[in-house]
Amino acid sequence: MSLRPESASDLLIDGKLVPGSGGAFAIVDPATEETIGHAADATSDDMDAAIAAARRAFDTTDWSRDHALRARCLRQLRDALLAHADELRDLTVAEVGCPVFLTHGPQLEGPITDLGYFADLADNYAWTTDLGEAKPMGLKNRRELRAEAVGVVGAITPWNFPHQINFAKIGPALAAGCTVVLKPAPDTPWCAALVGKVIAEETDFPLGVINIVTSSDHALGAQLGSDPRVDIVSFTGSTATGKKVMAGAAESLKKVFLELGGKSAFIVLDDADLAAACSMAAFAVVTHAGQGCAITTRLLVPRSKLDEATAITRDSLAGLVAGDPTDPGTICGPLISARQRERVESYIALAREEGGTIEIGGGRPAGKEKGFFVEPTLISGLDNSARVAQEEIFGPVLVILPFDDDDDAIRIANDSPYGLSGAVWGTDEDRIDHVVNGVRTGTMAVNGGIWYSADVPFGGYKASGIGREMGVAGFEEYLEIKAVARPA
Repeated sequence: MSLRPESASDLLIDGKLVPGSGGAFAIVDPATEETIGHAADATSDDMDAAIAAARRAFDTTDWSRDHALRARCLRQLRDALLAHADELRDLTVAEVGCPVFLTHGPQLEGPITDLGYFADLADNYAWTTDLGEAKPMGLKNRRELRAEAVGVVGAITPWNFPHQINFAKIGPALAAGCTVVLKPAPDTPWCAALVGKVIAEETDFPLGVINIVTSSDHALGAQLGSDPRVDIVSFTGSTATGKKVMAGAAESLKKVFLELGGKSAFIVLDDADLAAACSMAAFAVVTHAGQGCAITTRLLVPRSKLDEATAITRDSLAGLVAGDPTDPGTICGPLISARQRERVESYIALAREEGGTIEIGGGRPAGKEKGFFVEPTLISGLDNSARVAQEEIFGPVLVILPFDDDDDAIRIANDSPYGLSGAVWGTDEDRIDHVVNGVRTGTMAVNGGIWYSADVPFGGYKASGIGREMGVAGFEEYLEIKAVARPA
């Protein structure tokens, strides 16, 4: 089976691959600005049909109670997708603009493999917990807790790491026994739609259990999030949109999971290997052109080493040029769209207006007449109150900030509406732990440690979101707990 559609990819609704009622919309390669294909353009009626199918599958089938079937279907999906990995790799690089090296990790193969972790949870989770006997009000009772699926999940996902975020939602939701309607971003519809093709043609998922609705209309996400037939909405995207999703869900009092923005700090203590730390900070901020909510975009260095750290970081960025994402050596590819490039460029202009210095970058790469590229950029000369230090830019832009001591570094890191990720480099373990304990954020990397894994919960504090994704904690977002008592 070939995954590349001959005309437009289809929607997956109630187990069938169907065209969008609104026709089709173009998919643009962000590295070339060329149209590479089309996706089904769903309408409100299509979304309504998908929600109805998911509701019916949850309410009238044994899907939520058949743990073995769920595990088998998830493993089928994992194995089928891995069999198509090379084809999916080419399509993903073309649609997302991500460097090809990332498809061997979090942009493709990692998230596919992670489906096996959630299949194992479906098999092995303690669905019933015996609380033993007790005598409430003097009456002897035996109690137990039962974990049950929440119901219908509305999953709304962004474009930056589409496979990782799509599977981080549908994997645990399906393993928990929920049914799903997935609404992916219009910038990257193929990454979801082609998974739908594999589900329909190469797995045993029952009809209606998983539905995938691509559309150019952002209003369909709002429709999914507010529909009373949906029991939980799981959203990843900007904080501003997350607030709207939460407000829309409030009318029907549905559960909400939100994974939102970040402005994470990379803290370099005065006893750290300055060259290694600053080089790593430069590498991190240009990976996938900085289009990651957990990427560290504020580099905090000791004030006494500011000039040296700036020079090291500038030199490191000079070797990390924006380039062709199909080249295995490329770290920084294009931004997803012209609109996103304009956004990043507006922040670089704002940094100049605020009195900042562009140490390197700040423009479009020479020789790149086509493609939505921006040069890796380092900004100095501002403090943490500057907008470029407070607001999420979502591009290869790093702001370097000085601090006076460890507590000052913690203060600056926490002086942000966000709290998603962070990093600290140093040699004194007590000082490192002091920073890790002090920074209010969902993940912290110590000296280059990697926290990303299927079994590690991911999410943030403050305006970075509500709840956790991945790991057992992420799986349990899709569960309700029922207490059962009977006379003993």
